[in-house]
Amino acid sequence: MSTNTKPPLPPFNRESAIQKVRAAENAWNSRNPEAVSMAYTEDSKWRNRSEIFQGRAAIVDFLTRKWAVENGYRLIKELWAFSDDRIAVRFAYEWHDTEGRWFRSYGNENWEFDANGFMKVRHASINDIPIKESERLFQWPHGPRPNDHPGLSDLGL
Repeated sequence: MSTNTKPPLPPFNRESAIQKVRAAENAWNSRNPEAVSMAYTEDSKWRNRSEIFQGRAAIVDFLTRKWAVENGYRLIKELWAFSDDRIAVRFAYEWHDTEGRWFRSYGNENWEFDANGFMKVRHASINDIPIKESERLFQWPHGPRPNDHPGLSDLGL
């Protein structure tokens, strides 16, 4: 496939939607803003919590700021629903602030893709719940979640 595509491409079926969700999870767990931004269209539109912005440069800026605050970030995404060019996910991630306080953040995302498989719209709603370090469930080395690590439903989240 050309570098002008980001497989799997729409229209999505259950298998390809799950592949797209796991690819996004793996990219975000890299905590590499530039690499993550390449999954989005040049003019991708985002709503993340109270921020609304557009474009890859803004995505890189946002993720750089995010991961400067959300230390030890570990994310799990799970397919919720899909259609031809849209995917809805639920997710949870754990992180700690610069003072060592731990949180589990829960949320939902709605994604819309262009014909080449790049995300052109992302809407995220997120809530943060303080947790004790001993309550952490997402403990793997930096990078992608291991294949044998339970997903959200398996963890009862």
